[in-house]
Amino acid sequence: MAAYAILDLDIYDIAAYLKYQRAVKPLLKAAGARYLARGGDFKVFEGDYQPQRLVLVEFPSLQGMEDFYESEAYQALELQRRACSSARILGVEGCAPVFQENDPEAPE
Repeated sequence: MAAYAILDLDIYDIAAYLKYQRAVKPLLKAAGARYLARGGDFKVFEGDYQPQRLVLVEFPSLQGMEDFYESEAYQALELQRRACSSARILGVEGCAPVFQENDPEAPE
């Protein structure tokens, strides 16, 4: 089942971050991941949460996301990312197909 990485980034060295972004792209592709949103406009509808830059990445599974994040190749790049930005990173599993079609029994 697909899973989604939700990142809230605070970038303080854009040149270094762009270098990281170029380097991570082939790793994401190899993991079967793809960007769904990357730094676009957003709106907070409720609460006091004020993200800086939101990124949404789809992975084939939550385990696939974990394997990617913990891989030696990504961890080497994660050091580079931490040098130019701070992040809050969450992973969430998608809904089972049975709950995707307005099913009144779908959990919230």
